Amino acid sequence: MYNFDEQIDRRGSFSVKYDSLNEVFGRDDILPMWVADMDFQTAPAVLKAVRDAAEHGVYGYGFRSADSVDSFIEWVESRYNWSLRREWISSAPGIVAALPLAINALTEKGDKILIQTPVYPPFHAIVIENNRTLVKSPLINTDSGWEIDWADFENRLAEGIKIFILCNSHNPLGRVWSPEELKKMGDLCCKYGTIIFSDEIHADLSLYGNKHTVMATMSPEIADNTITAMAPSKTFNVAGMLNSVIVSSSDSLMASYNRELKRFHLDLGNLFGHISMAAAYKDGGEWLAELTKYLEKNIDFAFDFLKSEVPEVTFLKPQSSFLLWLDFRKTGYTHEEVRNRLLNISKLGLNDGLAFGSEGEGFFRMNIGTNKARVEDGLSRLKRGFTSF
Repeated sequence: MYNFDEQIDRRGSFSVKYDSLNEVFGRDDILPMWVADMDFQTAPAVLKAVRDAAEHGVYGYGFRSADSVDSFIEWVESRYNWSLRREWISSAPGIVAALPLAINALTEKGDKILIQTPVYPPFHAIVIENNRTLVKSPLINTDSGWEIDWADFENRLAEGIKIFILCNSHNPLGRVWSPEELKKMGDLCCKYGTIIFSDEIHADLSLYGNKHTVMATMSPEIADNTITAMAPSKTFNVAGMLNSVIVSSSDSLMASYNRELKRFHLDLGNLFGHISMAAAYKDGGEWLAELTKYLEKNIDFAFDFLKSEVPEVTFLKPQSSFLLWLDFRKTGYTHEEVRNRLLNISKLGLNDGLAFGSEGEGFFRMNIGTNKARVEDGLSRLKRGFTSF
């Protein structure tokens, strides 16, 4: 019903992914499969809403309407059995902007903030750039997948962690945390007085029958100790709209966050962001169902291709989203050699695993949120760089 095979040329569209290759990789003759946005047009309902607004021709100040908020409330109620009140909901111009707002609202300089590595690079940078102390609890790489080191996690919390930044589901690992894992993490954070900032931007993209669980649904106590960040950005490919939803049932957490939001005068938001969010959450469900099926096919194709053509390069199928955490360690090349071969022989632009933490050595992240022809091209390029060891 939806044409995800369409080839869309994004060059010259102010795209970070396509138009900043020289700045990022030092050359522009590579196939970009890095930044975590997709190459598909957004859902038809979103496209129509944005076009209608654009044709109106007046782009004055906008605000997040009750319809927009209600569409989000209905979306998470139906998908995650998460019942919300309007007063629990705030906003931010993207989750990457919400995190430093929350950090500055709820902690002081020098306070300790915990992350689970390897993890989304801005988590590292935001903590450090805001003069907080970054603490890491590395995940354990097992044959069956990446797991939490529970002893280390609790030991870190016992050091006096002010905020734990949870990536749920996990980027770059594609790990969907189980209710049991979330409950245990949430209970431990409550035990040690650690506030949870739960980045759930990939929530809607669960794959292969995996079910996303919202951390704040684990218990009333955990809910009151959690700030949840969600957005239509990844789900509907509208990251450029810079719009996200920030939720907490805690009056004190919400008040502190909103004070910081208003202190920087960021509470008004983006006109087209509000419009796209309302349309996405109201009428985008059918499109999303087709999208996730397409992503699964891309992942399956990539898995089978590498197993057959480049067996030294492997990955665990992600349980969520469109990002592959490729393991090059069996190629026999050093991390630097892999990077150079990807760039100069394969002419392929991937995310360097070391940007996600030292646990990313030997890994690179590949974005398959694109049409199958580009996935085939990317994998053929990868093969070219890694078929003679």
